[in-house]
Amino acid sequence: MENQYTPPNIWAFDAENGGQWASLNRPTSGATHEKTLPVGEHALQLYSMGTPNGQKVTIMLEELLALGKAAEYDAHMINIIEGDQFSTDFVDINPNSKIPALVDHSSSDGAEPIFESASILVYLAEKLGALLPEKGVKRTQVFNWLFWLHGSAPYLGGGFGHFYAYAPEKFEYPINRFTMETKRQLDVLDKQLAKNEFIAGDEYSIADIATWPWYGNLVLGNLYEAKEFLQVEDYTHVLRWAKAILARPAVQRGRIVNRSWGEEWEQLENRHSAEDIDKILALKAE
Repeated sequence: MENQYTPPNIWAFDAENGGQWASLNRPTSGATHEKTLPVGEHALQLYSMGTPNGQKVTIMLEELLALGKAAEYDAHMINIIEGDQFSTDFVDINPNSKIPALVDHSSSDGAEPIFESASILVYLAEKLGALLPEKGVKRTQVFNWLFWLHGSAPYLGGGFGHFYAYAPEKFEYPINRFTMETKRQLDVLDKQLAKNEFIAGDEYSIADIATWPWYGNLVLGNLYEAKEFLQVEDYTHVLRWAKAILARPAVQRGRIVNRSWGEEWEQLENRHSAEDIDKILALKAE
């Protein structure tokens, strides 16, 4: 093979050869600069960005509010492109320096930090008693698919998305490798949704909330602009489900929070009240 890469005996970090996100990637953890995080008036303080992983939590919070739960929250933008996730305060909340991160100031033990989006979804579902069955087979099914998503999405985001959309050069082998896996995952979802209205059965749950920002956005054309390449029209049941989830008012509200790109009515960098979202969504009707 021409231009075949031969790994050196010892790997060395090259900050100039990582594509669009090169300046953010490094082989070490910890803070790079001091910065104090803002704190709003509500007990739940979210520090995030409206990427697929960030959308999971804002959609969850908006769904809980729609159910009448005590889920009022402040959502503060953590701009990962500018490296906000490496500030001292953010690293104190999440030593892994990834969004989203949530702090619950209502805990009797003091401010309680929660990181990893799946952990946040489970925490909120159990705290407020919604969107997760309390026990039994239905609860297990939700966890099956929640954990499936968290094992699968890195192949879609860090694998397919990176090499198809963000890598500094297009390489056939990794694109083919991760395209095959992405299409296999879509086929898994399609077969599951052929038998069920929602991912884990007949009830909307945190499994749907976790999965839609990745695979729903993908088949609807909101992620990587890869609809034609992946032939998403073949996955009719995933498309049916994706459109149904998007039609939910709480999803339309949550998907725009901590977002600074897209149409004007899709951008709300920081959220402190329901009225903040109302004002942005009103722009769509104008």
